[in-house]
Amino acid sequence: MTEDNANPDEAGDEEEGLTYAETGVDIDASEAATKALIGAAGEFEGDYAGLVDIGDQYLALATDGVGTKLLVAEAIDDYSTIGIDCMAMNANDLLAAGVEPVAFVDYLAVETPDEETSEDIGAGLREGAKRAGVALVGGETAVMPDVIKGLDIAGTCAGLAPKDAVFPGEAEPGDAIVGWSSSGIHSNGLTLAREAVTRNHDYTDPFPPEPEQSIAEALLTPTRIYSEVLAPLRDAETHAAAHVTGGGWTNLTRMGAVHYEITDAFDPQPVFEFVQEEGNVDDEEMHRTFNMGTGFVAALPEADAEAVVEASEDARVIGHVEDGEEAVSIRGLELRC
Repeated sequence: MTEDNANPDEAGDEEEGLTYAETGVDIDASEAATKALIGAAGEFEGDYAGLVDIGDQYLALATDGVGTKLLVAEAIDDYSTIGIDCMAMNANDLLAAGVEPVAFVDYLAVETPDEETSEDIGAGLREGAKRAGVALVGGETAVMPDVIKGLDIAGTCAGLAPKDAVFPGEAEPGDAIVGWSSSGIHSNGLTLAREAVTRNHDYTDPFPPEPEQSIAEALLTPTRIYSEVLAPLRDAETHAAAHVTGGGWTNLTRMGAVHYEITDAFDPQPVFEFVQEEGNVDDEEMHRTFNMGTGFVAALPEADAEAVVEASEDARVIGHVEDGEEAVSIRGLELRC
């Protein structure tokens, strides 16, 4: 991480620091709009996924897209990994609820149909389905030149879970927090990242920390799919889990209104430091926007944590849950919703 940014008045020619809101995405406004939609449509059971009672099981549904990561793909005309991202953003939400993803449908909206682009996206969806262990069961392509500029891809993932397998969703004081590393920037915060890295670079420029790849390729690293975490978490007395997406580390508060003390988070990949330096973004904004190296977390009793860590390839205990004000303490920051 970089040092705290200097005061703009004292920074001479230093470029003004970016925030997510200033690049066009206000997290607080987005949350308020989502709550308004839910309030108008009616409450439903579940947080990361909507749960439908079908007897002795829940049918779970999650829907999401990949956001402005599409614009990076467009800039270098490479959509080969976008389908993986679309699958990941949906499957990971089901996994955070304790639900096994089983099937996926996509919705591709385009300004102008293009066979090569569609083939690339389809190949990514197939690879994503393989990684998530789900069946691709069709989808829809809509040509809407009056509505869409370029294209947009979204999808819906369905899953099933016995009622006693779904995570309760409430972390408890005394719980350990187990974390899994991310693969990079994943599929949120790209509006801020794009604005930052294109201040002084083109997408096709070499990525300075790893010049064998371009800046675009670093940004397009596919979102990790956390299918392997479900079995060990179900074997444990898992109280809650969270997929670290939009809102960054404040996502942990979706596991309950307690205090999350993070002491050993995974190190951020080089792409985060690059975005931070190029955009002069402060540490708090980075942690409120991005996963910063840790893509999935779970809260469970300390007695179960070691077994989960041993059963997972790269899991480790990254902190614990405390009584106290709802907030996330990480790297000297206090993050609140």
